[in-house]
Amino acid sequence: MAIGRKTGGGSRQGVPNKTTVDVREAIALIAQRNVVNFENWLNQVASEDPGKAAELYLKAIEYHIPKLARTEQTGPNGGAIHHTFEWLGST
Repeated sequence: MAIGRKTGGGSRQGVPNKTTVDVREAIALIAQRNVVNFENWLNQVASEDPGKAAELYLKAIEYHIPKLARTEQTGPNGGAIHHTFEWLGST
């Protein structure tokens, strides 16, 4: 066997682990079955502490609508980006 070379089969790249897939499906099924319960639990919390209920809701919704990653674009050496626009249409 040469150093630095993979030998043997192994999983193809990008193929999810079967156990991971099974667990995700099970969690999704539990979540589906508890939608009504979750709403009731959230209403119970909201009756005592609306801020906490909002916090719980936002944490839960992140799994349905993921947060967008923040990105910052900079010019050379971290400086500003300068844009120049030119009209190409006929007058």
